[in-house]
This record gives sequence, C-alpha cells and structure tokens, in this order.
Amino acid sequence: MSDNHGNTPAAWTAVSVGLVGFVVGGAGLMLDPISYPIFWIGVGLNVVAGLLFVVMAKMGLHESDH
Repeated sequence: MSDNHGNTPAAWTAVSVGLVGFVVGGAGLMLDPISYPIFWIGVGLNVVAGLLFVVMAKMGLHESDH
C-alpha cells in the first residue's frame, strides 16, 4: 500500500468531484418523472473526476511528501 493512503490533492479532488456527480445523478433519478439529462450530467461528472485524477497524478500531485 502506498505511503500516502490517498491523502493527496489529486485523490481529494477526484473524490470530491465524484461525490458531487453521485449526488447529482441520484437527484436526477429521484425526480418524478425521472430526469435522465440530470442523471447523465452526474455520470459525466464522475467521468471528469477520473480524468482529473489522472491529470493531477501526472502533474505530481499524487505523491507523498516524505
């Protein structure tokens, strides 16, 4: 296991954006009638979260400070 255990700016940013994506997508599914555009916006935010993590990790923001 890595030394940082996910406590890096890249990990925190990806998790935060992913959490917002799940909340938006879930809200879209709970509306009556279901709002698929809002749901797909949430899915898109989760894809963006993954891309953000990869980009930030390549920038060196997913490395431990030791």
